[in-house]
Amino acid sequence: MPHEIARQDDAEAPPGRAADAEVGARIRALRQARGLRLAEVAARTGLSIGYLSQVERGISSPSLRVLTTLAAPLGVTYADLFRPGAAGAPGDSVVVRRDERNSLGLWRTGIEKQLLSPAAGSRLNLYEVVLEPGGTSGDELYVHGGEEAGLVLEGEMRLTVEDQSWRLLAGDSFRFASSRPHRFDNPGSRVARVVWVNVADPA
Repeated sequence: MPHEIARQDDAEAPPGRAADAEVGARIRALRQARGLRLAEVAARTGLSIGYLSQVERGISSPSLRVLTTLAAPLGVTYADLFRPGAAGAPGDSVVVRRDERNSLGLWRTGIEKQLLSPAAGSRLNLYEVVLEPGGTSGDELYVHGGEEAGLVLEGEMRLTVEDQSWRLLAGDSFRFASSRPHRFDNPGSRVARVVWVNVADPA
Protein backbone atom coordinates (compact mmCIF):
# COMPACT_ATOMS: atom_id res chain seq x y z
CA MET A 1 0.00 0.00 0.00
CA PRO A 2 1.62 3.31 -1.01
CA HIS A 3 2.19 5.86 1.70
CA GLU A 4 0.30 9.13 1.78
CA ILE A 5 2.13 12.16 0.41
CA ALA A 6 2.51 14.99 2.91
CA ARG A 7 1.06 18.23 1.57
CA GLN A 8 2.80 21.43 2.53
CA ASP A 9 0.72 24.59 2.61
CA ASP A 10 2.32 27.79 3.87
CA ALA A 11 -1.10 29.35 4.23
CA GLU A 12 -2.52 26.62 6.47
CA ALA A 13 -4.46 27.88 9.47
CA PRO A 14 -3.02 27.47 12.97
CA PRO A 15 -6.20 25.61 14.13
CA GLY A 16 -5.48 23.02 11.44
CA ARG A 17 -1.94 22.57 12.69
CA ALA A 18 -3.21 22.23 16.25
CA ALA A 19 -5.69 19.54 15.19
CA ASP A 20 -2.94 17.64 13.37
CA ALA A 21 -0.69 17.83 16.43
CA GLU A 22 -3.50 16.61 18.68
CA VAL A 23 -4.27 13.59 16.49
CA GLY A 24 -0.56 12.83 16.09
CA ALA A 25 -0.02 12.89 19.85
CA ARG A 26 -2.87 10.42 20.39
CA ILE A 27 -1.45 8.08 17.73
CA ARG A 28 2.01 8.24 19.31
CA ALA A 29 0.61 7.60 22.81
CA LEU A 30 -1.36 4.57 21.60
CA ARG A 31 1.66 3.17 19.77
CA GLN A 32 3.97 3.61 22.73
CA ALA A 33 1.39 2.16 25.14
CA ARG A 34 1.44 -1.01 23.05
CA GLY A 35 5.22 -1.11 22.90
CA LEU A 36 5.29 -0.78 19.11
CA ARG A 37 8.14 0.81 17.17
CA LEU A 38 7.43 2.99 14.13
CA ALA A 39 9.06 0.32 11.95
CA GLU A 40 6.56 -2.28 13.19
CA VAL A 41 3.56 -0.06 12.47
CA ALA A 42 5.00 0.77 9.04
CA ALA A 43 5.41 -2.93 8.23
CA ARG A 44 1.81 -3.69 9.24
CA THR A 45 0.22 -0.78 7.37
CA GLY A 46 2.39 -0.22 4.30
CA LEU A 47 2.87 3.42 5.35
CA SER A 48 6.45 4.70 5.38
CA ILE A 49 8.30 5.29 8.66
CA GLY A 50 8.99 8.88 7.60
CA TYR A 51 5.33 9.59 6.92
CA LEU A 52 4.23 8.00 10.21
CA SER A 53 6.79 10.13 12.05
CA GLN A 54 5.41 13.26 10.37
CA VAL A 55 1.85 12.31 11.37
CA GLU A 56 2.87 11.74 14.99
CA ARG A 57 4.63 15.12 15.10
CA GLY A 58 1.64 16.93 13.57
CA ILE A 59 3.55 17.85 10.40
CA SER A 60 1.29 15.86 8.06
CA SER A 61 -2.50 15.57 8.08
CA PRO A 62 -3.63 11.94 7.96
CA SER A 63 -6.53 11.10 5.69
CA LEU A 64 -9.51 9.03 6.78
CA ARG A 65 -7.96 6.06 4.97
CA VAL A 66 -4.71 6.45 6.92
CA LEU A 67 -6.48 6.69 10.29
CA THR A 68 -8.57 3.63 9.51
CA THR A 69 -5.43 1.77 8.42
CA LEU A 70 -3.61 2.72 11.62
CA ALA A 71 -6.43 1.68 13.95
CA ALA A 72 -5.96 -2.09 13.53
CA PRO A 73 -2.25 -2.35 14.50
CA LEU A 74 -2.87 0.06 17.38
CA GLY A 75 -5.67 -2.19 18.63
CA VAL A 76 -8.37 0.52 18.52
CA THR A 77 -11.14 1.83 16.33
CA TYR A 78 -10.50 5.22 14.78
CA ALA A 79 -13.13 6.60 17.18
CA ASP A 80 -10.38 6.32 19.81
CA LEU A 81 -8.40 8.94 17.89
CA PHE A 82 -11.13 11.57 18.29
CA ARG A 83 -10.75 14.76 20.31
CA PRO A 84 -12.48 14.37 23.71
CA GLY A 85 -15.67 16.37 24.18
CA ALA A 86 -16.44 18.98 26.85
CA ALA A 87 -13.68 19.11 29.47
CA GLY A 88 -14.74 17.45 32.67
CA ALA A 89 -17.91 15.99 31.18
CA PRO A 90 -18.93 12.93 33.21
CA GLY A 91 -18.68 9.63 31.40
CA ASP A 92 -21.97 7.95 30.50
CA SER A 93 -22.42 4.61 28.82
CA VAL A 94 -25.92 5.49 27.55
CA VAL A 95 -26.33 9.19 26.69
CA VAL A 96 -24.08 11.70 24.89
CA ARG A 97 -24.96 15.40 25.26
CA ARG A 98 -24.45 17.65 22.26
CA ASP A 99 -21.56 19.57 23.88
CA GLU A 100 -19.88 16.35 25.06
CA ARG A 101 -19.34 14.77 21.65
CA ASN A 102 -15.88 13.56 20.73
CA SER A 103 -14.84 14.86 17.31
CA LEU A 104 -12.27 14.46 14.59
CA GLY A 105 -11.61 17.24 12.06
CA LEU A 106 -9.88 16.24 8.83
CA TRP A 107 -9.49 19.85 7.83
CA ARG A 108 -7.37 19.32 4.71
CA THR A 109 -9.94 17.00 3.15
CA GLY A 110 -13.07 18.88 4.29
CA ILE A 111 -14.49 16.27 6.68
CA GLU A 112 -15.52 16.51 10.30
CA LYS A 113 -16.80 13.49 12.23
CA GLN A 114 -18.57 13.74 15.57
CA LEU A 115 -19.01 10.63 17.70
CA LEU A 116 -22.68 10.41 18.67
CA SER A 117 -22.41 7.20 20.69
CA PRO A 118 -20.68 6.92 24.09
CA ALA A 119 -16.91 6.77 23.83
CA ALA A 120 -16.68 3.63 25.98
CA GLY A 121 -15.37 0.74 23.88
CA SER A 122 -18.02 -0.82 21.69
CA ARG A 123 -18.16 -2.61 18.35
CA LEU A 124 -20.91 -0.19 17.26
CA ASN A 125 -20.18 3.50 16.75
CA LEU A 126 -22.57 6.18 15.52
CA TYR A 127 -21.28 9.37 13.88
CA GLU A 128 -22.44 12.58 12.28
CA VAL A 129 -20.24 13.18 9.25
CA VAL A 130 -20.08 16.74 7.90
CA LEU A 131 -18.72 17.07 4.36
CA GLU A 132 -17.79 20.50 3.07
CA PRO A 133 -18.28 21.05 -0.69
CA GLY A 134 -15.50 19.03 -2.29
CA GLY A 135 -14.88 17.17 0.98
CA THR A 136 -13.56 13.66 0.39
CA SER A 137 -12.35 10.53 2.14
CA GLY A 138 -9.46 10.55 -0.36
CA ASP A 139 -8.82 9.64 -3.96
CA GLU A 140 -8.05 6.01 -3.17
CA LEU A 141 -10.53 3.30 -2.31
CA TYR A 142 -9.85 1.82 1.13
CA VAL A 143 -10.99 -1.16 3.20
CA HIS A 144 -11.25 -2.13 6.86
CA GLY A 145 -13.11 -4.64 8.98
CA GLY A 146 -16.79 -4.59 9.86
CA GLU A 147 -19.89 -3.15 8.26
CA GLU A 148 -21.29 0.35 7.82
CA ALA A 149 -24.54 2.08 7.02
CA GLY A 150 -25.83 5.61 6.86
CA LEU A 151 -28.53 8.14 6.09
CA VAL A 152 -27.99 11.45 4.28
CA LEU A 153 -29.65 14.20 6.31
CA GLU A 154 -28.92 17.13 4.00
CA GLY A 155 -26.89 17.98 0.93
CA GLU A 156 -25.52 15.24 -1.31
CA MET A 157 -22.86 12.59 -1.15
CA ARG A 158 -21.25 10.41 -3.79
CA LEU A 159 -20.54 6.90 -2.51
CA THR A 160 -18.27 4.53 -4.43
CA VAL A 161 -18.11 0.85 -3.53
CA GLU A 162 -15.78 -1.18 -5.73
CA ASP A 163 -16.53 -0.15 -9.33
CA GLN A 164 -19.98 1.37 -8.74
CA SER A 165 -20.90 4.90 -7.63
CA TRP A 166 -24.15 6.38 -6.36
CA ARG A 167 -25.27 9.99 -5.89
CA LEU A 168 -27.17 10.12 -2.59
CA LEU A 169 -29.49 12.97 -1.64
CA ALA A 170 -31.24 13.85 1.61
CA GLY A 171 -33.32 10.87 2.72
CA ASP A 172 -31.23 8.29 0.83
CA SER A 173 -29.47 5.57 2.83
CA PHE A 174 -26.89 2.84 2.33
CA ARG A 175 -25.22 -0.24 3.84
CA PHE A 176 -22.19 -2.29 2.81
CA ALA A 177 -19.43 -4.52 4.17
CA SER A 178 -16.41 -2.38 5.02
CA SER A 179 -14.14 -5.02 3.48
CA ARG A 180 -15.37 -3.87 0.05
CA PRO A 181 -13.13 -1.11 -1.37
CA HIS A 182 -14.91 2.21 -0.94
CA ARG A 183 -14.63 5.98 -0.81
CA PHE A 184 -17.01 8.94 -0.55
CA ASP A 185 -17.10 12.65 -1.30
CA ASN A 186 -19.37 15.68 -1.57
CA PRO A 187 -19.66 16.73 -5.24
CA GLY A 188 -22.23 19.41 -4.45
CA SER A 189 -22.04 23.11 -3.61
CA ARG A 190 -23.59 22.79 -0.13
CA VAL A 191 -22.46 21.17 3.09
CA ALA A 192 -23.64 17.57 3.42
CA ARG A 193 -24.52 15.91 6.72
CA VAL A 194 -24.70 12.15 7.09
CA VAL A 195 -25.55 9.95 10.06
CA TRP A 196 -23.09 7.06 9.76
CA VAL A 197 -22.89 3.75 11.62
CA ASN A 198 -19.76 1.57 11.83
CA VAL A 199 -19.88 -1.91 13.34
CA ALA A 200 -16.48 -3.51 13.92
CA ASP A 201 -15.78 -7.21 13.52
CA PRO A 202 -15.81 -9.25 16.77
CA ALA A 203 -12.43 -9.22 18.50
